[in-house]
Amino acid sequence: MKLSASDKFFMTIIYALLCVLVIITFYPFWNSLVISLNTGSDTALGGVTIWPRDFTLDNYKVVFKEHNITNAFLITVARTVLGTFLSIFFTAMFAYGLSKRGIVFKKFYMIVCVITMYFSGGLIPYFILIHSMHLYNTFTFLVIHGLINVFNMIIFRTFFMEIPQGLEESAKIDGCSNFGVYFRIVLPMSKPVLATLSLFTAVTIWNDWFIPAVFLVNEKLLPLQTLLVQVINQSVTSQLVSNLNSYAQTLIQQTTSVKSLQMATMMVASLPILLVYPFIQKYFVKGVMVGSLKE
Repeated sequence: MKLSASDKFFMTIIYALLCVLVIITFYPFWNSLVISLNTGSDTALGGVTIWPRDFTLDNYKVVFKEHNITNAFLITVARTVLGTFLSIFFTAMFAYGLSKRGIVFKKFYMIVCVITMYFSGGLIPYFILIHSMHLYNTFTFLVIHGLINVFNMIIFRTFFMEIPQGLEESAKIDGCSNFGVYFRIVLPMSKPVLATLSLFTAVTIWNDWFIPAVFLVNEKLLPLQTLLVQVINQSVTSQLVSNLNSYAQTLIQQTTSVKSLQMATMMVASLPILLVYPFIQKYFVKGVMVGSLKE
């Protein structure tokens, strides 16, 4: 259909605003990347904006020379993979149970779940509970914290309720058990919502720094984001330098600064999760809209 002059003008304004929004959103990340690739002594002079003025990879060499950062990265990857898998698995199974008709006290269960979205017992009671269960300062706690996400459960439940009941009945006639129906029929049909909520869960776990900061004291269990916050706050900057070997100490004194080190650490923490998006982008539109409409 041919657009009128007013429509073309309107579309031009929309695209122009979108371009400005993209630039505003993307520039802080790009500038951080530029600073991380610039020598610290040159960065201290200012004026480093859209391109490295004195290109170097030494900032990243310093980051990876620190053994705590490498260990924190591995802890974060393991926590994200295991935590996402277990959270999606149990949340989806819980939602599938609540999507079935005839469940006794189903409304009561839903009310209790929704209440937990808005109210909690507080940090101190939660701390006492975790400590009494001997999960304090353990990797197990990092994985099982937030295992059931009520918001994701509601999305799963709505999606499962839209699956034709006839498919499950046909599978049961052919001899499938409830678990067989769930794993062979329901989950394969749920790939869009599984992919979308898996990504949202993974990003949440990856970016979580507060809970590990409260419930962990063992430095070997600290995730990358918690260590990153410490670096940004400069609370461990002097300790970071003192723990490096002599080569890295010389390198950090000559070629980097606290700001460059912070930016390099931030890139190391951010890039891996950003690289996940392109692989499941095709599921986003369908996955996010799943459950939003119901006949």
